Amino acid sequence: MYAVLLSLVLAAPAVAHKSMADNNLIRLERSLDAMGTTYTIAAYGTDRFAIDSALESAFEEAVRLDGLLSNYRADSEWSKVNREAASGPVQVSEELFALLERCQAYSKASEGAFDITVGPLMKIWGFYKQDGRIPHRAEIRQALSRIGWRNIVLDPAARTVKFTKPIEMDPGGIGKGYAVDRMIDVLKKQGIQRALISAGRSSIYGLGAPPSEPRGWRVLIPDPRDQRKTAAEVYLRNESMSTSGSSEKFFMAGGKVYSHIMDPRTGYPAQGILAVSVIAPKTIDSEAWTKPFFVLGRHWAARNRPRDFKVFLCEDRLETACAFLP
Repeated sequence: MYAVLLSLVLAAPAVAHKSMADNNLIRLERSLDAMGTTYTIAAYGTDRFAIDSALESAFEEAVRLDGLLSNYRADSEWSKVNREAASGPVQVSEELFALLERCQAYSKASEGAFDITVGPLMKIWGFYKQDGRIPHRAEIRQALSRIGWRNIVLDPAARTVKFTKPIEMDPGGIGKGYAVDRMIDVLKKQGIQRALISAGRSSIYGLGAPPSEPRGWRVLIPDPRDQRKTAAEVYLRNESMSTSGSSEKFFMAGGKVYSHIMDPRTGYPAQGILAVSVIAPKTIDSEAWTKPFFVLGRHWAARNRPRDFKVFLCEDRLETACAFLP
């Protein structure tokens, strides 16, 4: 059995008294498919043409990043590194080098629970082809021998990337979050002060606040066991939220659920957590940290989360236990 479920429900702002300034605001919403997901922007302003131009510029940035980070496009810089870095150092752009440095920092801080080389495990468990299966232990051992973030060697002086053995990087754990942050930067430069960007509804950023809701953009986090129920309500104002859950991609075998969220240290899907939502100033951070918190669990997350992060976890118990970390 395989299913993909939306991890977030974007809710309309509550009705409240509008100021004269709010009455003059125009709302535009546009969507674009890029980087394997759908980006949706809702923005407010006083000039329709200026808003439309800002949205177009933000989408152009998403398309540019698709050309940089896609592991499905042979001409992307990311794909070039995957092809050539096992044979020798590959010089890369400042942007890609900085992004890979950030990925290594996530891996180190998460004790290896975040790893952009986890692709071989995803493949043998069937999550790339959407046909889940339990692999043999020999397959898992072989896949583990072909992953590992420590096999990525970065040389800041030469700005090169080298693999110490054949591995393959996958941008899936940070690509959407990075794109959302870059798109928000574009909107700000174009004078947009109120906007919401959603990347596949799993990574979002709320810029400013919508009319009539000074607390920010209202977002509902559904119960992972019953999407019709709400587990939490949050308001995003100049901050991001990303969610990862076992109900996004999974299969069942022998009465047990196997999620697509892998523990790269063991080679098996992580157990014990149903869903994690992370609220953070940057979307790349909220997206990257959902996986380690899911893999390592509530106690580790409580001890190690950055002070400016809010973490909402739903644990896999007889009765779903969902709560923000204290």
